[in-house]
This record gives sequence, C-alpha cells and structure tokens, in this order.
Amino acid sequence: MVTSTREVAPEQDHCDDAELIRRSWSEPERFAHLVDRHAARIHRYIAQRLGPDTADDLMAETFLVAFRRRNRYDLARSQALPWLYGIATNLVARHRAAEVKQYRLLERLGPREVAEEATDAIVDRVDAQGLSGPLAGALAGLSARLRNVLLLVAWADLSYEEVAEALDIPIGTVRSRLSRARARLRDALGGSDPSMTVEEEDR
Repeated sequence: MVTSTREVAPEQDHCDDAELIRRSWSEPERFAHLVDRHAARIHRYIAQRLGPDTADDLMAETFLVAFRRRNRYDLARSQALPWLYGIATNLVARHRAAEVKQYRLLERLGPREVAEEATDAIVDRVDAQGLSGPLAGALAGLSARLRNVLLLVAWADLSYEEVAEALDIPIGTVRSRLSRARARLRDALGGSDPSMTVEEEDR
C-alpha cells in the first residue's frame, strides 16, 4: 500500500471517498488520505472482535486489499466505510476460531476473574464493550453470518443499507439475520438485548 510524506492538496480534504479513490487510480499516493480518514474506525472494529494485537495487522491488510481493489470501486458510492468494513469482516472470518475461543473464555470467566487472570488484550475488550460471561457466550454461539450482521450494526454503527453493502447481501437478509441474532441474544440474556439502542430502534 502506498504511503506518502507528500503534502496533501487542501481541496482533497473536501473530496468524498469516491473522489479520493478515483484520483488514486492515477495518483496512488492519494489513497493514503483515505487511510487517514478511516483507519481508526476499522482498527477499533477489528480490535473489538479479535483484540488489539491482531487488529494492527488486519487493519493494515484491510487497506492493502482495498488499495489493490480500488480500480473496481463503485464510484456511485460516495462513502467507502461500508466497503472497508466488508473487507475487514472477510479478514476477521479467517480468525473465526480465535474469535469464538476468546468469547468462550469470557463466558467461563466472570468480569472480576478476567481482570485478574486474562491477558491485557482481553481485558481491553471487556472494558471497551462491557462483555460479560453471558453476552460473550451468546456471541460465541452465533453463526458467523449472524454475528457479522449484529456486530456491524452494534459495534461499527452501520445502517441496514450499509451492512447490506458491506456484506454484499440484500437488505432483507440483513433484517432477517439481525432479527435472529437478537432473538438468540435475548434468550441467552434473559430477555435483554444489549445491541439495541434507542436511536437504532427507529431505523
């Protein structure tokens, strides 16, 4: 992936993502500005799922994949975040066993035990997301398809339309998978759904 110490043109700050990507077709160094815009959010999402150490590598790989595919980007989509989240989610899938293993560990350990016994990476995830034993167990029990939709809504804060774009599935499929995931969370947590926010309920 191209990085650059070259000064970015002031007008580039006002370009949407699609225009930045279009310009990067002939001037690859401009892609670095897209990284600057979105790296923090992509890193946070991956870290919430796999921990900060793995997130460093997968965030970099996400943008490397995006850079290599930039000539195929749909310029009608002004916002590139759903595209980037989709790439990141596909990369997370390679680590599905590790993700589930960490959720199962959190399920076995209460929050106090985690703070005392688990690695710093897991503690960071617990502190950031408030993952408790029952919630971690519920997440581990979801299929990858259900978990991806749920976490793109709950942790990446994507709309249903953006999740559909990220995962390249119909919006109706997003709704049905999210409904099933939430039903299983409610069952596991005694009727509560920690992934639902007041704002999201109105979508």
